Amino acid sequence: MDKRIYLCLAHMSGKEQAFIKEAFDTNWVVPLGPNVNAFEDELKHFVGQDKEVVALSAGTAAIHLGLIQLGVGAGDEVICQSFTFCASANPVAYQGAKPVFIDSEEDTWNMDPVLLEEAIKDRILKTGKKPKAILPVHLYGMPARIDEICAIAAKYDIPVLEDAAEALGSEFNGRKCGTFGTFGVLSFNGNKMITTSGGGALIVPDESTKKQTMFYATQAREPFPHYQHEKIGYNYRMSNICAGIGRGQMTVLDEHIAHHRHVHALYEKAFEGVDGITLKSNPDGRFNANYWLSTILIDPVKTGTNYDEVRRKLDEQGIETRPLWKPMHLQPVYATNPCYVNGVSERLFNMGLCIPAGPWVTDEDVAYIVEQIKACCKG
Repeated sequence: MDKRIYLCLAHMSGKEQAFIKEAFDTNWVVPLGPNVNAFEDELKHFVGQDKEVVALSAGTAAIHLGLIQLGVGAGDEVICQSFTFCASANPVAYQGAKPVFIDSEEDTWNMDPVLLEEAIKDRILKTGKKPKAILPVHLYGMPARIDEICAIAAKYDIPVLEDAAEALGSEFNGRKCGTFGTFGVLSFNGNKMITTSGGGALIVPDESTKKQTMFYATQAREPFPHYQHEKIGYNYRMSNICAGIGRGQMTVLDEHIAHHRHVHALYEKAFEGVDGITLKSNPDGRFNANYWLSTILIDPVKTGTNYDEVRRKLDEQGIETRPLWKPMHLQPVYATNPCYVNGVSERLFNMGLCIPAGPWVTDEDVAYIVEQIKACCKG
């Protein structure tokens, strides 16, 4: 095959240029302006639940501002999902707090509610105080068991900061991911469901919290004619140019989500009856993943190969794949952090691959990818 098939390439609607041109024509090229306001409004209507949305420079910035507003500081502990990208945990460290890592359950590969409660009890026992926040992730767009996580959080009166960076458009029980916690996080990085080139957003509960988030995101400048600062602030607002890209992308968001689900359905059919290859799918009717990336597990005994051999062979055939996230509790930077593990994420990391699913992936591409994966397996 001549062309290379990428995991999830950005796909433009064609309308982005008009919004960007408008920003240039009106000289609104700074981190505020009509595109930012309109993009936030469109996101607000998309996620629903009477939430407000603040557009920011990155999903990482959104997590950081969520933690700040939950009062996370030096000496605190925050319960984090181990099986995820480092950006979910790093902002905890920015605040001088300590991430405490929780392993995954098999149904969704996300934070295990049973381990979560065990960890909360153990942290209270060991430190004399409860964790300051809980930070679950909807990994690869698969909703976590968020109802159980939120119920445990409510039981111990601990706020939830919900990382839905990979889950724009995913739903649990018909409700959009990112709207269950006190705060929710979205990402518009280049390979996400929609992109603003970089960028992210914080989903907040109400208008007053939106104002407070914007205050922290614009260097915490007080309302004086001169520059007055009474709190530490950050330069985290999204530019009007990036928001223009986001507005164009919102016109194809539903189309992107539908395409990712379509590609996943093709994989599901194609891998039926293939011994040793397991595609991750919705556990039951409550879950409606956006399938940002489709993911497979490769059983080395049944297939006679392993995920890394398959990855290298597919790369030679022009197909980009990626290993599943290496769990945070196995990362050298967090080697001494408390962790509550059951072996699930480590096993997944040693068996799994992300395979192409983005808007540029065609039905023919899927057939070729599956054919190449099957060719890697014995028999």
